[in-house]
Amino acid sequence: MNPDGLGPSFFTYEPDERYYPDKETFWLSPSEWVIRQQSVRSRQVHSLGLWADQTLSGSRRAVPNNESYLRVGFATQSATGELAKMEPEARFRLDLPTVEEKLRLVIESDSEENLPLSERQRDRQLTSETRTEGDITGALRYLGRLSDTVNLSTDVGIRGGLPLNTFARVRSTGYFKLGQHWLTHIDQRLYYFNQDGWGESTWVAFDRTIGEWDFRAASELRWVHRNREFEFSQIVSGFHRANNRSTFNPRIGILGESQPGWRTTEYFTDLNWRYRLYDDWLYSEVIPAINFRREDSFDSHSSLTLRVEMFFARNFR
Repeated sequence: MNPDGLGPSFFTYEPDERYYPDKETFWLSPSEWVIRQQSVRSRQVHSLGLWADQTLSGSRRAVPNNESYLRVGFATQSATGELAKMEPEARFRLDLPTVEEKLRLVIESDSEENLPLSERQRDRQLTSETRTEGDITGALRYLGRLSDTVNLSTDVGIRGGLPLNTFARVRSTGYFKLGQHWLTHIDQRLYYFNQDGWGESTWVAFDRTIGEWDFRAASELRWVHRNREFEFSQIVSGFHRANNRSTFNPRIGILGESQPGWRTTEYFTDLNWRYRLYDDWLYSEVIPAINFRREDSFDSHSSLTLRVEMFFARNFR
């Protein structure tokens, strides 16, 4: 790709500035050290996945495009009546794609099935202090395909903590075109945890592109057996890529539950401005949000979340 052939909107600076000579600054040496460390640690994370894959499969070959990654960062949130605090964050995923054909071993730090739906939908608003502390899960995943547009996966595994919690889950995902402009996505999950009982969730989204914006209306209904209740959400969002570094994601949402009766528990609106600071592994986020919670008599609760995060991976998507 020739840089001279890219449009002006691709750059966040004047195209001629890429030919300017480097300037010695205070940040030059520390930034070069961070770049070297990211490269070294990414290779280590990637190599760990390949080593574990080859060890478990007994094969000398391994697919290089595994999805192992480590994500670390810092987030601070300033909310109504609260002081801002800087909180470290870390998440990881170890993906081993060649244990057998269509079989994966997946070890990850977060399992969505045991998080409240309200927390999962507002994940980027939250810092590590306000998130539910999760346990590490490990599962064997069998991948299947029902058609060109519908995929199926089946997991059997263990969630960490005491006592150990065995589980099984089935997930199907698909997409379908509705006319010329609309696209429908469906995500269906059914799972059983030995300590928590079974659960089910259905997520449906309708997408349409208008101009330079992608719009989505998404609904989710989730059954939580241990609470004998449904949780539901309805979220309308937009996505706009301003240039090759900056994206905007505004949302308006409604959250609710079925116990003691069908009712709304929260209204919220937020805007996620995500900026790529360097290459494809260093990002920042600015997320202003306003929440109206039932527990606060639907009084407004405003917050501003700032986050910087770094990915250690060879093939992160």
